[in-house]
Amino acid sequence: MSGEYKIPIGPLVALGGAVLLLVSLFLDWYEALTGWTVFEIVDLVLVGLALWTIVSLAGGFGMVRGTSNPVAALIGALVTLVIVVTQVINDPPAVAGGGGPDKDVGIWLALGGAGLMVAGALLATTQISLAVEARRRDAAEPGSPEPKDAERDEPTVPLGRRKPPERPPGGPERP
Repeated sequence: MSGEYKIPIGPLVALGGAVLLLVSLFLDWYEALTGWTVFEIVDLVLVGLALWTIVSLAGGFGMVRGTSNPVAALIGALVTLVIVVTQVINDPPAVAGGGGPDKDVGIWLALGGAGLMVAGALLATTQISLAVEARRRDAAEPGSPEPKDAERDEPTVPLGRRKPPERPPGGPERP
């Protein structure tokens, strides 16, 4: 039972960023205002771009038959990053004005999620992956010495069928 498995890092990072972006829309972007209540259409665009990135890279996980399209994912992730950065720099109309509410945790999580989406799409474009090799534990590695007798596992005996310990010769008799 040995074989090499490749875990695609790019789609995994992009998936994490897209999920973080989606979760951030439910959190406060500005004091007591979530991403859903602050925006008119930008929230729907961000959801669409997050889903586009996920679907574009789904082939890298082997979840769908089609191949992944890292270039489309990269374009979607870059557009997402631009939208979130513009919202960080320039407040949306719902909160604009002097002395408006301060930025809250949701907007920063969205910025981090968009950044992860871009990083994951870049990693998917370069096809970087982790290689994991699965092998049996008892298989000896080439060039390694054989285990000593004391290191070998002894066969286990079910608890109900164990032999009673032998009495030492000349020991006291039990009634």
